[in-house]
Formats: sequence, structure tokens, C-alpha cells
Amino acid sequence: MAVFGAAVLVMGVLGAPLGWLWAAVAPATPVIKSGDGAVYGQAQPEQPIAADGWFSLLGLGFGVLAALAVWILLRRHRGPVGLVVAVAGGFAAALVAWQVGRRIGLAGYQRLLDTVPDGTRFSKPVDLRSGGIELFLGVLPVPYGNLLLPAFAAAVTYTLLAGWSRWPSLRPEPEPDAAWLAAYPSSQPPLSAGEVSSGPVEATPAPPAAPEPPAPGAAEPPRG
Repeated sequence: MAVFGAAVLVMGVLGAPLGWLWAAVAPATPVIKSGDGAVYGQAQPEQPIAADGWFSLLGLGFGVLAALAVWILLRRHRGPVGLVVAVAGGFAAALVAWQVGRRIGLAGYQRLLDTVPDGTRFSKPVDLRSGGIELFLGVLPVPYGNLLLPAFAAAVTYTLLAGWSRWPSLRPEPEPDAAWLAAYPSSQPPLSAGEVSSGPVEATPAPPAAPEPPAPGAAEPPRG
């Protein structure tokens, strides 16, 4: 369990640079200070949609890489447990990336919102519109939307790797010949059709030779 918890923790920590990358590549949304707060600087801004799109793409890529890492590094634990680790790690990374990315520049945005006069234009940091966490029945937090995409990508990738594995146990297994030799080190493996053995072959006793004819002039045995 310690190995699985450490793997999920590592993937969760990697969500921090993922969130920084999201904040760096996604465009900020222009807003205007008004009496009720900040309103969009454009009638139909595309920046919030672009922020969701960038988060989705980065999350999908992270989920694929996370599944590959779990498959390779935790090869002894391949199977349902590895799948759970990959999915949990993908979701942990997405949650950290969302919180880290949306907080980059948030303090400066709040300061401008509180201090600048109405009509001033500035930018709002990235955030998710089609993903996040809702409270079910006001108590249970439930994630939704593109916040689940890294976990989804990890689950699909890990399942495909398991389906394409040539080993029934999903773990590397020794070749049949090597396993046979390990079990019977003093013997040779069975020969296949048309194969000639290179080991020693037990000699077959030769049939008895026929008696030689008597030499010319030799005395004949007495005849009774």
C-alpha cells in the first residue's frame, strides 16, 4: 500500500507544474471594472473557452503519460490495482493543476478589483467553466466536467495496455524453453519434429558376428 500511495502522491505533486503550464499557455480573460464587480470586456469572449480547451488537452496528455508510467514502473502490480493507482493519480494531478493554475495572478486580480476605478480594463486569471467540484446534497463533493479528463485518459490507456499485453498475467514471464531448463537443469528439452539432438547418444550393441570359415588344410573335427 505504501508504494501505491507514494505513486498517487507523486502524480498529485506533478499537477503543480501542470497547472503552471496551463496558466502560461491559456489566455487571460479581459474584464472591465463596474459597480457590481468585473464584467467581460467583450460581448462573447473566447478566452474562457480556450482556457477550458487547454486544460482538457493538457489533462488528456498527462493521463496518458501517467498510465504509461504506472504500467512500466509498477510492472509487478499490473492489473486492477495498477488501474486504480493510475486513475487516482490522474484525478489528484487534475485537482492540483486546477487549483494552482487558477491562483496564479489571482491576488493581483483581486487587488485591482478592489482598488481601480470603474471602467478600468484588466485581465482575469484562467479558470474552469466546464469543470470543477459540486456539492451533492450540500455535503458530498462531486467532481465533474473536464476535471475528470486526466483520470479518464489514464483509465483508457491502462486498459488498452492490458488488452494488448502478450502475457496473460500482464507481467513479463520467462520463455517456455528457459522455464523448462530451469526446472530440469541436467536434462535436455524435448525435441521438436525434425530436430536432431546434439547430446550424447547411447550406443546400441552390435549383433554377434558370424563364425569364420576354417583355414585350408586344417584338420577336420572327428566325425562320430
